[in-house]
Amino acid sequence: MTAWNVVDSSGWIEYLLDTPRADLFAAPIEQRQALLVPTIALFEVHRVLSRKLPPDVVNSCLDVMRLGRVLDITAARAAAGADVSLRHRLAMGDALMYSLTLEHGATFWTQDVDYQGLPSVQFFAK
Repeated sequence: MTAWNVVDSSGWIEYLLDTPRADLFAAPIEQRQALLVPTIALFEVHRVLSRKLPPDVVNSCLDVMRLGRVLDITAARAAAGADVSLRHRLAMGDALMYSLTLEHGATFWTQDVDYQGLPSVQFFAK
């Protein structure tokens, strides 16, 4: 049985920009066979990196993300995300990514304080 990982958008950004915090997220990102990538993470990373990098570099970064198993948001996943949002008071994108984590019994890697203390979360304080 695979021990799945989901990396929050902020972790992807740290990794892809090779910041001093990139190493916190390197292990789950580089274990491609166990990496789940919600489409919402692709959206968020694209949005942030497009402000900082040329389009061809942004596309290369998204190609790295796509080396994991990309998870689409289906109608059932949208409803599950809404339930998670209500239960944990998370914004839409955060709730969808965390809901996918729970669906797959994965570990969620993040530095976003909104997830601190939630089950299945590996949190790194900034």
